[in-house]
Amino acid sequence: ALRQVSFTVGRGEFVSIVGQSGCGKSTMLKILAGLLAKTSGTIFIENQQLDGPRRDIGIMFQKPLLLEWRRVLDNVLLPVEIYRLDRKEYEEKARRLLGTAGLADFLGKYPFELSGGMQQRVALCRALVAEPSLLLMDEPFGALDTLTRQKMGFELLRLWEEWKSTVLFVTHDVDEAVMLSDRVLVMSSRPGTILGAFTVDLPRPRQIFAKDTSEFIHFSSRIRRCLWEEAPDA
Repeated sequence: ALRQVSFTVGRGEFVSIVGQSGCGKSTMLKILAGLLAKTSGTIFIENQQLDGPRRDIGIMFQKPLLLEWRRVLDNVLLPVEIYRLDRKEYEEKARRLLGTAGLADFLGKYPFELSGGMQQRVALCRALVAEPSLLLMDEPFGALDTLTRQKMGFELLRLWEEWKSTVLFVTHDVDEAVMLSDRVLVMSSRPGTILGAFTVDLPRPRQIFAKDTSEFIHFSSRIRRCLWEEAPDA
């Protein structure tokens, strides 16, 4: 459940949302994607009120959810078919995205022939292929091992810096949120509301070694303190 959630995200901004399990982070993303109906309030995206699913909103879940009977390229082009766009035009874009993601040699492979990290890269390309102005990401790397998760985070940043979609990224990992984001929103426990917003003033492009800097530790500590102070006693 959510309660009086209000925030603004700038065009091209990367914003992460952190909070305890069950606070409504995933519910909020599904409402923003038009997959769940809100019970009150209004949502505006690019000055237009949101009333349902839109082509310019992409979403990526924790699992890649690829269609096992479709090859990599055809999986990426699925939104193009759903929205009845020109396949020839978007196939070139899909190939370029997959090349940027290091998958140029796997266009004809099936999902079962790919590692978990590669499947998530395919899912990311699928989410970007229809050129969404807003990309919603619900713990997309949560099922991956630590090293693969870190690599995927930097793959995402590389693609984002090229395509510049606005990103809302849900995660339980505070360090991941700080590493990726321009701002981090902290949600309260159920019913979820926004407790605080923290600007992450670290230079881009981000580097893995930024985690060792005093600035990174400072931002992470502030966010953890906000989460800890709000958390109910065990």
